[in-house]
Amino acid sequence: MGLAALGAVAVRRSLIVVDVHGASMEPTYAGGSRLLAVRSAAPARGQVIVLRHRRLSESPGASAYLIKRLAARPGDPVPASVRATVGVEVVPVGQCVVLGDNTDSVDSRSWGFVPLSDVVGRVLRVLR
Repeated sequence: MGLAALGAVAVRRSLIVVDVHGASMEPTYAGGSRLLAVRSAAPARGQVIVLRHRRLSESPGASAYLIKRLAARPGDPVPASVRATVGVEVVPVGQCVVLGDNTDSVDSRSWGFVPLSDVVGRVLRVLR
């Protein structure tokens, strides 16, 4: 395999295409949008991320991925909208807080913290 082919394989493994279902990220991303994301273990606060959601991935026919905004990382203050759900003031080590851009989103306001190990990557751009 040539160097160009090896480079293409490496790029393909680092990118993921995700379809948006539902309205949780509106107005930023509408349902039906297709997004290009890069696999990344350490996205920054405020970035839109792709994450594996354990509860959903166990349901037959459900997508194993969610699109949310990273609202807080370990050591950050817990956003006020999530504080009642988690009962602490600071995000613990190994956890993060994710929020949908739509106020009706089901996110850390409902589930609490999400393990950082469930973060797959960050969104780069809209494909359609």
